[in-house]
This record gives sequence, structure tokens and C-alpha cells, in this order.
Amino acid sequence: MRHLKHRHQLGVKKEHRAAIMASLSAALFRHDRIQTTLGYAKALRPFAEKIITMAKKAAATDDSAKKLHYRRLALAKVRDESAVHFLFADKVSKFLERNGGYTRIYKLVKRANDAADMAIIELIEADDEGYKKSKAPAKKAAKKGAKKGSAKKAVKAAEDSAASEPASGTDPDKVAEAEANAESPAAETKE
Repeated sequence: MRHLKHRHQLGVKKEHRAAIMASLSAALFRHDRIQTTLGYAKALRPFAEKIITMAKKAAATDDSAKKLHYRRLALAKVRDESAVHFLFADKVSKFLERNGGYTRIYKLVKRANDAADMAIIELIEADDEGYKKSKAPAKKAAKKGAKKGSAKKAVKAAEDSAASEPASGTDPDKVAEAEANAESPAAETKE
């Protein structure tokens, strides 16, 4: 079946699309980062990552015939000898420790003249961890912790204020009232 085979058509014929991807990937390998339209960037990502995988396979093997084979496969797609040489000789060392995900796309504001969606596509360094997600506590646990914590904080604040005042000026009624308010469930629902 041919389901989901027509991705990233870009509104051009196959030959034209191959030429676009070849020139964009050559520029990406040379400069590490290029600015293009969002559609082109999304189409370039799988194309460029497959070429980088070929370079990694060539670097991992000891057989010179296989190295040459992978280089020729990449050259058939990229069509720029200097860019392929630069990737296979220098850039591939950045990707040896990384298992996939060699590119990143940042969306930009629309282009002024034709309102095309713009993007930056860049090569990712091997030691880049990406974005770190912060772990948020569960909602119920956070609410319970906040209620209990606020009651304890009110009692502690009352005790601290009482301790900071001179002994002669301490009002035990105010401390008892603050403790009662902090422990009562009505005070918790108001917060």
C-alpha cells in the first residue's frame, strides 16, 4: 500500500525537489544553520539526517570499500563534493555519540513580502541535551501540601513574631488566636 507516502511534495516535480534538497543540505552542512521556509525545513530534516547517518556508518566501518560506497551514496543525493567531503571528514565526529535527532527547527515570524512561514534549521551538537522538562507535582498533592504548609506557616509566623517581641509585650491571646485560625478548616477553605 502507498499510504502516507506523499509527504513534503513542496508543489514541485520530483527532480526539482531533489535539486532543492541537495542545495539546502549542502548549505546546512557547510554553515551548520540556515534560514528557509518552514515547509522546506520540515522536508530537509529527514533528508539531511539520512545523509548524516551515512557519514556515521562510513566513520564506524574499517572497510575502505564501504566508506567509499557511503560517500558515493551521499554524493549522489547532495551533489556537492566539497560539502560531502566536509561532512564525512570533519562534521561527522560531532554526531558519533548521538543516536538520531541531528537537526533542530526553530520557527520564526512570517516573511514580510509574502507572509511565508519562516524557520531556522540547524545541526545539533553531540553534547546538547535539548530542553529539560520540569516535573510538576500532582495537582491534588500540591493542593494538600499548600493547605497544610500554609497552616504551619501561619503558626510559625505567629510564634516568630511573639519570640521577636520583648517578653513584657507578648500577648498570649494573639498567639492563641493565630494558632486557632491556622488549624481551623474554615481558614483553609478561605485561602
